[in-house]
Amino acid sequence: MWTIFVSASIFALYCAAIYFSLRAAQTARTPQGAVGWVVFLLSAPVFAVPLYLFLGHHRFRGYRIARRESERVIEGIKDHANFVRPDPATMKINPLPFEEIANLPVSRGNGAELLIDGEATFEAIFNAIDAAKSYILIQFYIVRDDELGIELQEKLIAAAKRGVKVRFLTDAVGSYGLPRSYYDTMREAGVDVAAQRKRKKGPVFRFQLNYRNHRKTVVIDGKVGFIGGHNVGVEYLGQDPEFGPWRDTHLRLEGPVVRQLQLIFVEDWHWACGEDLIDELDWTRLLSEQDMSGLIVATGPGDQTETGAMMFFAAITEAKERIWIASPYFVPDIDVTTALQHAALRGVDVRILVPDVADHTIPWLAAFAYFDEIRECGAKVFRYTEGFMHQKVFVVDDTLAAVGTTNLDNRSFRLNFEAMALFFDHRAAEAIARMLSDDFAESRELTLLLHEQPARIRHGAPIARLFAPIL
Repeated sequence: MWTIFVSASIFALYCAAIYFSLRAAQTARTPQGAVGWVVFLLSAPVFAVPLYLFLGHHRFRGYRIARRESERVIEGIKDHANFVRPDPATMKINPLPFEEIANLPVSRGNGAELLIDGEATFEAIFNAIDAAKSYILIQFYIVRDDELGIELQEKLIAAAKRGVKVRFLTDAVGSYGLPRSYYDTMREAGVDVAAQRKRKKGPVFRFQLNYRNHRKTVVIDGKVGFIGGHNVGVEYLGQDPEFGPWRDTHLRLEGPVVRQLQLIFVEDWHWACGEDLIDELDWTRLLSEQDMSGLIVATGPGDQTETGAMMFFAAITEAKERIWIASPYFVPDIDVTTALQHAALRGVDVRILVPDVADHTIPWLAAFAYFDEIRECGAKVFRYTEGFMHQKVFVVDDTLAAVGTTNLDNRSFRLNFEAMALFFDHRAAEAIARMLSDDFAESRELTLLLHEQPARIRHGAPIARLFAPIL
């Protein structure tokens, strides 16, 4: 009897492996991903089948938004954009690919303040929370129950007690360690909390752990917004004894891009709670004296096209003089790798800034398998040595600058919900370029080829690269 049971189980396992192999071949977003899953499933079904259930979904079909209501706001934003459309003479880069990816228009009348460390970022965010009069929308991938997390909690509770409507959203995986008491304390004080682990739907339901909402969004009264790489934890203030100084970048936003950032939060909130916030928020048309042309590009696995990779591809192909990219993880797909190589061959100054130390070993190792390819074409790789570098930033020539949450890896391209603030303005580009120049000065250029690296990198990088489709 036991023999029959074991045989039936093995037969069922191989049937599942074959079924999932066919599904992977039909639905994987890249040929590499399809081949990787098919080989893994058929050669090691005992391990591959359970992993595929959690990691093998290729589009997040469960993500739903109040599209009819969102379209109402989108049309309003587009109508307003006709009145604040940038002067074509000032646009040195074609904005159409970015507008199509975002499904939103580039508008002038925006302002941005660069916040280049945790102290500056959270001082600005906390000041904005203290000044809030009507509502606060706040979303972070990671929130920790440490000194910084408690300070944020106290600020939000104080705002709620003075009559400000506070909505708080976290990611199930990123904030997995946040205790239930943290949420309960805020709920009891009147904060509206969408605790992902308590949902009956969402990224943690029915084998959807692989999808993460990686966005870090704060909107105050529909007038001021924040976006960037910082999460809520003392390590982002440089207080982690292992990583030491933490190099990250955030933006304080004003103008039409705040309405776009607010719309993205509305869609995320609707998915989390099923609640439509459209009519409860302020969509007033406010312009900043800085008058910069900008756009919020939100990407994710719910999109029908490869929006994350296409954003980087569009930026790289527009570069004529330089494309500088800072990302803690460098695991690009073939198209982005080819675009970087082609840009370098065209004589563009291609620089990639990555951390010298690893916070996640596998993607850190995998990056070494790509460095030789782009360096052979003339691109340069710099390894940041003054602590851990976590910013997600790029600059194209003196015409385009971006700050946000999107890493240069397949996870950000295809598995995470991300957002980047793009500014088509020489002032923004110059500010980002100055900041990155300082970072390059605190870095060392990679000169060794992969075969010259220490054994753990030399042998580990090709193996880690095999996991590129899900990193």
